[in-house]
Amino acid sequence: MLLKDKNAIVTGGSQGIGTAISLELAREGANVCLTCRKHEKEALEVRDQILNMGRKAIAVKCDTASFTEAGDVVKKALEAFGKVDILVNNAGMNWDGVSWKMSEEQWDRVIEVNLKGYFNFTRHVAPLLKDQKHGKIVNITSINGLRGKFGQTNYSASKAGIVGFTKALAKELGAFNINVNAVAPGLIETPMLTQSDARNKIVDMAMAEIVLKRVGTPEDLANVVVFLASEKARHITGGVIKVDGGQYI
Repeated sequence: MLLKDKNAIVTGGSQGIGTAISLELAREGANVCLTCRKHEKEALEVRDQILNMGRKAIAVKCDTASFTEAGDVVKKALEAFGKVDILVNNAGMNWDGVSWKMSEEQWDRVIEVNLKGYFNFTRHVAPLLKDQKHGKIVNITSINGLRGKFGQTNYSASKAGIVGFTKALAKELGAFNINVNAVAPGLIETPMLTQSDARNKIVDMAMAEIVLKRVGTPEDLANVVVFLASEKARHITGGVIKVDGGQYI
């Protein structure tokens, strides 16, 4: 197992990509603290799946945009596991609209969750990793943070910010043997996509770009996160790895 006896925090672990990451980390030996904002039932189900693997697991309700709530999650992880080795910043949202119609609330909320939320958890975890001189941080961004997308100025800006955040953080923490990387998914089959009334249209548009001609799965992304969280990636930091089937080349 790549992550035997490691302890991980995964934000937004109750659905889709976050669930796949939480479960794959556990399969590779990690204990997992996962967060949710609304989907408590689903988060507890993921927790139970991890417990059934013989790992430790807790599920904590948290608005990642809250600095205080992020700190409380980290405290609970420390109480449950004793230390933290891995942070996966994954929780995010979209609230789309063209720039000339977007409200201030739409802009602020997406930036608060998608970008400030990553800072909040990193600020509480980084000192722990620094003191133990070892750790892994993996940030989930998006190919739309690399190229932009019509109707998503807020989302694209937040995801582009994560790329810059990742690179700067890698420079700050590298001397302490801490790896910081980002993963940029393209179109992934998540509940958000599956439940969308426009799913077929979204998939058709993406398939015109995806050179491998298939929609990605949450597990495709989780496998890369596990690799980056392991010692197999000990000499990789400041990187942004696209998991998009060639959607953005």
